[in-house]
Amino acid sequence: MIPKDILEKILRIDITTNRLVTDVFAGAYHSVFKGRGMEFDEVREYQPGDDIRSIDWNVTARTGFPHIKKYVEERELTVMILVDASASVHFASTGQMKNKLAAEIAAVLAFAAIRNNDKVGLLMFTDEPELFIPPKKGKAHVLRVIREILYFKPKARATNLPKVLEFLTKVLRRKSTVFVISDFFDVNADYTPMKKSMRIANQHHDLIAITLTDPREIDLPDCALVEVMDAETGARMVVDTSNEGLRREYRAKANGLIKNRDRLFDTIGIDHIDISTDVPYKKALVSFFAQRRRRLARMV
Repeated sequence: MIPKDILEKILRIDITTNRLVTDVFAGAYHSVFKGRGMEFDEVREYQPGDDIRSIDWNVTARTGFPHIKKYVEERELTVMILVDASASVHFASTGQMKNKLAAEIAAVLAFAAIRNNDKVGLLMFTDEPELFIPPKKGKAHVLRVIREILYFKPKARATNLPKVLEFLTKVLRRKSTVFVISDFFDVNADYTPMKKSMRIANQHHDLIAITLTDPREIDLPDCALVEVMDAETGARMVVDTSNEGLRREYRAKANGLIKNRDRLFDTIGIDHIDISTDVPYKKALVSFFAQRRRRLARMV
């Protein structure tokens, strides 16, 4: 049986995110994602005015007459939401904990999807894919997705996103819009496997990264001696936060990691939405939808 506090959280998220989707995101979601996917319909003879880029050269060579591939707009999309459940997301120094914030953002995206009659799936991960819920339609399914995010008890503490993305490309054959909600701490450990797995996943799907960051992961306050722990390894150490040089070094390293992460996304061509736990996420999502809509409009 689901605890009462979890049920209350599900109800609160349902009410909050539904209002947000109705007021802001439903139309924006449709204009940004609907109609971007195309599926093969048939091959027919070339007609004057057809785009020569659509010519099927194999059929043309076989028949001796130019033929083109005809595509039709997909009637529905599949939205897959990947949520980091590693130990580092169970943290907040202010505002919401990152895992609770992830659940709320996932709910906004999921409700926007079902408003447009799309399918929604969920993959909870740590250093392994721990829970996979195949894409389905309907509000009852979305409420299950939210419940699983809030109620999920991970088996592991670490993160291995390359392995998770490899799993995704195997189980998700249909081209989908994939949101990865994570703090992406493991991005900076080793670029090579991350870059390769992200590039492959983005070739098969429309990959979008949603980064979650807490202010204390960038700036240390002056609190004298403090014991800190690495959430994913359990390693502990005492640091003197009154040391200005140490705080400066910490800030520089954190900002360097963020720049490297963003550079990785840009190199592969992955859109990313940066969200901080101390700032309402609505503005960041609205900005993302607006920027993506303008970019797609320029491509038409």
